[in-house]
Amino acid sequence: MRARADHGHPFPSSSEKEGGGALELLGFLPEELESLLESMGAPRYRGRQIAEWVYRKGATDLGALPNLPRELRDELRRRAVVGVPEIERRTPSADGSEKIVFRLEDGARVQSVLMPDGARLTLCVSTQVGCGFGCAFCYTGTMGLERNLSAAEITGQVAGVARALPPGQRLTHIVYMGMGEPLANYQATVRSLRLLTDPRALGFSPRRITVSTVGLASGIERLAREDLRVNLAISLHATSNDTRDRLMPVNKGFAIEELLAACRRFPLPFRQRMTFEYVLLDGVNDSPEDARRLARLLQGIRAKINLIPFNDWPGALFSRPPLPRILAFQQVLLERSITATVRWSKGEDIGAACGQLSEAVVA
Repeated sequence: MRARADHGHPFPSSSEKEGGGALELLGFLPEELESLLESMGAPRYRGRQIAEWVYRKGATDLGALPNLPRELRDELRRRAVVGVPEIERRTPSADGSEKIVFRLEDGARVQSVLMPDGARLTLCVSTQVGCGFGCAFCYTGTMGLERNLSAAEITGQVAGVARALPPGQRLTHIVYMGMGEPLANYQATVRSLRLLTDPRALGFSPRRITVSTVGLASGIERLAREDLRVNLAISLHATSNDTRDRLMPVNKGFAIEELLAACRRFPLPFRQRMTFEYVLLDGVNDSPEDARRLARLLQGIRAKINLIPFNDWPGALFSRPPLPRILAFQQVLLERSITATVRWSKGEDIGAACGQLSEAVVA
């Protein structure tokens, strides 16, 4: 039976700011805005107008929306906010990417990474403050998990960056590969995906959004029932359970066999492939035999592999393999007709590359 979409109540508690109780409209789906305005005695179409202003035009001052009656604007200003997170710091990289630090309402900070690549402009967003999964090669895991982000805080990163772009630039792709595990913050992640893909909200094509997971098989099964049609990326990083247990504690709950079984059941849209991310660690998971095992493991899955040379961070116990070994690993996969690309992460010089994100939690 298909899971019920998480559309929730017209006044979702996850969209309320702590303390004041103001309704955070960035967490409302367009149909919920219609219900909200109806509950205030206004026609439902007023909700569609607000969705247009908030999501498509970037409006934040509800008291200044020109096509709403003054009484309605005043009521909205009393009851609701559009709380786009504050950009506290922007750090440019020599490769053109940019690390963006958002300060949230409670003082917590999360990072997004803006990555230009020709006509593409990709934003990597966070779903949690920190991360509780403790992958041994990931700097974010050293923070532990402070809290989940709300759907409004996730979409707020997109809205905040979009507002800060120069005229003529726009985001083309979104990846859920920042701080945190998206499927461990399931409801907020799914709600934010619906907001991103709803043509009446942010209007991104699902094919231009990728959700990355450490391999929560149960979460993958749930996501398969949502009919979101977004891309899925699996952080695999090892070809045996012994090695993956050491690198990724989540493997003790969802072994490789269970994870890949869930991946095989995941409904991929036509011509779409599942991405497997594989961080190459010198002397740990980078041997020709690892490459051959990886090819065998992925048999029967419409897959592509992103090989990510390890990005160093303070206190890391790993190092990047030499280039000849990276290329030899890739060649083994290519010879077995598996699409495998070496992904040199952007932003390594500013601590914004894959596995490098970490930030102080409070002021």
